[in-house]
Amino acid sequence: FSSLSTPSSSSPSSSFTLPTKPSPGAGSLSFSNFACFSGRRASTGRFRMAAVRAEAVDTSISPRVSALRPSKTMAITDMASALRQAGVPVIGLAAGEPDFDTPAVIAEAGINAIRDGSTRYTPNAGTMELRKAICNKLQEENGLTYSPDQVLVSNGAKQCITQAVLAVCSPGDEVLIPAPFWVSYPEMARLAGATPVILPTSISDNFLLKPESLASVITEKSRLLILCSPSNPTGSVYPKELLEEIAAIVKKYPRLLVLSDEIYEHIIYHPAKHTSFAALPGMYDRTLTVNGFSKAFAMTGWRLGYLAAPKHFVSACGKIQSQYTSGASSISQKAGLAALNLGYAGGEAVSTMVKAFQERRDYLVRSFRELPGVKISEPQGAFYLFLDFSSYYGSEVEGFGTIKDSETLCMFLLEKAQVALVPGDAFGDDKGVRISYAAALSTLQSAMEKIKDAMSLLKAPAAVQ
Repeated sequence: FSSLSTPSSSSPSSSFTLPTKPSPGAGSLSFSNFACFSGRRASTGRFRMAAVRAEAVDTSISPRVSALRPSKTMAITDMASALRQAGVPVIGLAAGEPDFDTPAVIAEAGINAIRDGSTRYTPNAGTMELRKAICNKLQEENGLTYSPDQVLVSNGAKQCITQAVLAVCSPGDEVLIPAPFWVSYPEMARLAGATPVILPTSISDNFLLKPESLASVITEKSRLLILCSPSNPTGSVYPKELLEEIAAIVKKYPRLLVLSDEIYEHIIYHPAKHTSFAALPGMYDRTLTVNGFSKAFAMTGWRLGYLAAPKHFVSACGKIQSQYTSGASSISQKAGLAALNLGYAGGEAVSTMVKAFQERRDYLVRSFRELPGVKISEPQGAFYLFLDFSSYYGSEVEGFGTIKDSETLCMFLLEKAQVALVPGDAFGDDKGVRISYAAALSTLQSAMEKIKDAMSLLKAPAAVQ
């Protein structure tokens, strides 16, 4: 949040307060104490010169970096952690991280990699054995044919996307992003000097981009369309027929590329089916496909993702990676190889997790439908609900103030329900709130009770249109 901080007298009244650091005292090390302790030395010319130099230091930050906005997802997660450390029993449903442990066979492969001495640098693009395994996966599961030199393994899918945007976008280019969107997409565009162009979608359309909306914003500056299916933050899954309509529009513009973020590919609920955009007719040569291991295999901390694309795009991304981070962890790559060897779509290990996610989704959908005024688009994949709470905006809460928007609603729920959610304005849609159900069912049940109790404090919502 822009206002995320320890609750104070200038903010709505709070039922909790974070501890603050004590002011420097006699036992604290501070510049003033150090000067007293140093006696005459503090008055020497050398110390005066150091002080002058310190005052003259240019502390400005690059305008390109200054334009970046901090991730509200990370901010609310950090705030919830701080509150828990302070003794407040906050339930965190903000972070997009599976609550499952990494499957044992994958973890064991990582452990064996350490024991066997696989702890040195790997090729910048990733080990050959892992890239070959990724090629096999893409062929068998996605109908895509790539060679190892068309695959780049990176430190997570986020790095893959950042490098792809940097590689293909120039200052003045436009990046087309359907909203609600993952919080990092617009910032990645800005980091490349490009302009994010936001394409709003509607909950009545299950947050799916309408082809006519896409066609209406394409210009000669349009360089990249970013699609995420299954979607973070909505859980929407693009049906093949709709993707084909989008592809037909994209095909008309030779300069327009597509980045297909497929990190939630295996977390999908029947009858929805995943379609890789690059597999559509005419889209292979202009699509950069990003995937990884964090979500489906519960490997968020292993930091491992990959890009598959035409060779010239992969080479450009590899050039960036060689100067930024070099190759991904050798240990993580061994673990990733084990993950791909679990079988089609991750085998039983992944299907067990998906079954649990679906049970949690069904519980939350039923429960929120009991709250008047809340609009729901039932997610078909991933592990998020993006709920429209806008009918409650304008409500007055005694002892808190007015619920003005998604941010104040989340602050209200954090204070009164002690549940951490992410405001929809972080995702480009202020009507909504994102809830991650990557948490145990019992945790979700407890959170739901608290949310219902807190929402009962609000006045009756406006009628839902």
